[in-house]
Amino acid sequence: MSKDFWNSKYSEREFAYGTQPNAFLKEQIEMLKTGKALFLGEGEGRNAVYASKIGWEVDAVDFSSSAKAKAIKLAEVNKVTINYEVSDLNDYTFKENYYDLVVMIFVHLPLDLRRKVFNKSIQSLNQNGKIIIEAFGKDQINNASGGPRSLDLLYSEKDILDLVNELKTILLESKTFNLDEGEHHKGKADVIRYVGVKV
Repeated sequence: MSKDFWNSKYSEREFAYGTQPNAFLKEQIEMLKTGKALFLGEGEGRNAVYASKIGWEVDAVDFSSSAKAKAIKLAEVNKVTINYEVSDLNDYTFKENYYDLVVMIFVHLPLDLRRKVFNKSIQSLNQNGKIIIEAFGKDQINNASGGPRSLDLLYSEKDILDLVNELKTILLESKTFNLDEGEHHKGKADVIRYVGVKV
């Protein structure tokens, strides 16, 4: 979907996906020692702000300027700071061997860009750094709770494993559950969850 589409969606007064962190991210990040984290396709900032609240040093990136405006406002309300850059992931410059955590929550990209972003994300991790992913699976095409309407933008477990073969997999699961994240993520959802570590 285009930058104009997302700028329009994020220009609405309400937060499209709420202000609370993604449940899977919250569960996983609370088990980790704090450090430096990168949030990709971060949208309105709910996950990055939460990470900052619990002690992470946070960088975030999204190509929507209206998303950044809401993320900064959310950070101010929560009395935290996040370093938020507006950039297309095609053009974003990843730091190398820098982060302890990279987070991708519902980041759905065309295949060529997906490969590039995953590769750069892995390069950006320190040794023992982790990647946390939650993304819509292929079966999400049958649901009305959000996500792309193209199978090519949805994931299978194999899709993810092919992209992270340099990492040690800690968790990989497909899950069907009732999503409740703001007005645009609500109802039955099919997701894939992944946690991997750079060894």
